[in-house]
Amino acid sequence: MTQNDEILNSFANKTWQEIKVKDSWQIFKIMSEFVDGFEKLAKIGPCVSIFGSARTPDEHKYYQMTVEIARLLAERGYGVISGGGPGIMEAANKGAYNAGGKSVGLNIELPHEQFHNKYIDRDKLLEFNYFFVRKVMFMKYSQGYIVMPGGFGTMDELFEAITLIQTGKIARFPIVLVGTEYWSGLFEWIKGTMLGNKYISEEDLNLYRMVDTADEAVGHIFKFYDKYLLKPNF
Repeated sequence: MTQNDEILNSFANKTWQEIKVKDSWQIFKIMSEFVDGFEKLAKIGPCVSIFGSARTPDEHKYYQMTVEIARLLAERGYGVISGGGPGIMEAANKGAYNAGGKSVGLNIELPHEQFHNKYIDRDKLLEFNYFFVRKVMFMKYSQGYIVMPGGFGTMDELFEAITLIQTGKIARFPIVLVGTEYWSGLFEWIKGTMLGNKYISEEDLNLYRMVDTADEAVGHIFKFYDKYLLKPNF
């Protein structure tokens, strides 16, 4: 079936029975992903999620920095959660795995680009069909976010976290952006245009921290939790 055929087929009229059967099965699939995720992740303990591009090669400085960040987190007792795939996700799992820490992968099934990496603990690999279920797992079981340079998926996860904290839907936790050369243009626009038009408040600019080194990234996480007891985000 071509892409045009798929588009035309999506507009075709369907009977009530067809809609009911399809939606009912989809509900059960969604429920099963939630249940499996809750059962596995609740046992792991305090974790930090690391996000970034699946397209980052292993010789890139941000890949190497991610390995170091994950190692430092694991040595401090934090589990590391990634999206389970290649690139920055692989680097996050690699750093935790090699340090003997908990290495978690929340993999998403995609038609291209995504396959789970070899550095995830065998009992901590979860497979998802639905992005929104996967994002709930990241939010519910992460005590911090470290965000490396990435594309649309990385932006989606970053702004999901900022929005939920801003609106009080989840507990406050640290969000660290690594790489001022990458992030500064975006956040200058946020400061100048969003804040300038009063679409956000001055306090919202305190919801994240921008750094350039592995030590600074993990240091912000550690400093934050020197003042607060670790607890799940629910």
